[in-house]
Amino acid sequence: MKSHFAQGEDSTQCRHHLRRRLHQFDQHALATDRFDAASRDAAWALRELILAELGEHIQMGRFHEKPVGPHPMWSYQLALDAASFAPVAAWLALNRGGLDVFMHPNTGEELRDHRDGALWMGRSHTLDLRAVGG
Repeated sequence: MKSHFAQGEDSTQCRHHLRRRLHQFDQHALATDRFDAASRDAAWALRELILAELGEHIQMGRFHEKPVGPHPMWSYQLALDAASFAPVAAWLALNRGGLDVFMHPNTGEELRDHRDGALWMGRSHTLDLRAVGG
């Protein structure tokens, strides 16, 4: 596996490099593969619960009722800083219901973030990576 750090960097330099580059995560709550009124309502209900319980830790994006960018399903985005990732991810693992959640870092390298840095809760979906330079 190719390292993203310069040759000769020690572990302290590597940690500093990672902190500098990894400033934010996106998490997308995605509908299940059959997005109908029932799953739409569940997605809206989860969105409202997220805002109520995690609103101070996240920035909520718009609810997209169509595929947007590389995302193949209807979705909405939660943007959060790296420090909030663990508690927000843990909360979503316990409260996502039947919805799939796609998470990726925001390092400024969209293709790598979506392809190599992605994490899924629930079912994973094939992304259209052409939308991010793939």
